[in-house]
Amino acid sequence: QVQLVESGGGLVQAGGSLRLSCVASGRTFGGYVMGWFRQAPGKEREFVAAIRWTGGSTYYANSVKGRFTISRDYAKNTVYLQMTSLKSEDTAVYYCAAKYDRGVITTGYDYWGQGTQVTVSS
Repeated sequence: QVQLVESGGGLVQAGGSLRLSCVASGRTFGGYVMGWFRQAPGKEREFVAAIRWTGGSTYYANSVKGRFTISRDYAKNTVYLQMTSLKSEDTAVYYCAAKYDRGVITTGYDYWGQGTQVTVSS
C-alpha cells in the first residue's frame, strides 16, 4: 500500500526557514502528483503546493508564492517543502498527499501522510 511519512516540523522564529520531508513508498510514482496541504486550528485544510513526480512542474497557493519551494529527490523517493520567510499564519499541521495526475491539481488526493506540526513564533 502507499505510505507517506512526513518529518521536519518544529518550532521556528518568524522570518526563519524550515524544510519538511515526505518519504513515499508502496508503489512507483510516475504519473502522480505529490502535494502539500496544511490545516491550522479552527481552519479548513488548504492546498499549499504540488509537484509532478515526473517532469517536476510545480504549483503554489498564492499565500506561499515566493516563500515556499516544493521539490523531489528520485533517489530518496522523497518530496520536500522548503519554507522560508515564515510567518505566524504559516503555523499549521502540514500533510503530504499524492494522487494520479489528472483533473484539478488542488483537490482529489487519494493518499495522505500523518502530518507534521509547524509552529512559527513571533
